Amino acid sequence: MVTGTDKRTQRIELGRLGKAHGIKGWLRLNSFTNPPDNICSYTTFATEIAGEWVALELDQFRMQGSGLVVHIKGYDAPETASLLTGKGVWVDSKELPVLIGDEYYWHQLHGLKVMNQHGDLFGEVVELLETGANDVLVVQATADSIDKRERLIPYLTGKVVQQVSLIEGVIRVNWEADYLE
Repeated sequence: MVTGTDKRTQRIELGRLGKAHGIKGWLRLNSFTNPPDNICSYTTFATEIAGEWVALELDQFRMQGSGLVVHIKGYDAPETASLLTGKGVWVDSKELPVLIGDEYYWHQLHGLKVMNQHGDLFGEVVELLETGANDVLVVQATADSIDKRERLIPYLTGKVVQQVSLIEGVIRVNWEADYLE
């Protein structure tokens, strides 16, 4: 899964809280960051509870096997911690490290138009899928696309993805219009 975006406030989902772990209110954390423990460099998160955004303060974390377990300040028992099970942990996009050069975050690709080497417009990126082999752009047709097909385009830099321009809002790909997904 790739990070989600709350376009209303530009919050970025960096992970999801899992089941309670132990008797002191610890929770499993499914991190969407790479490497997974990068999420722990943020100490304050937001999550949505009953339609309201609530601040959460991460006060402890540790690696547990291949995953993370975390403790949220004020959630000191499994009964209270379990109220957070399944909740996303979000940060404001302004808190993300500044990237240099032609680097970008995955969430910045959502909504970009996708055009091939012949100038055919396929649509816009609606999702990014992480697969074992390579990531995949899910491109949904728009009103001005060459057809109404949804396309799954492998995210292979240089081979398929030729250019990403955040300024132009376009991803240029080496992909024929009649390729099957």
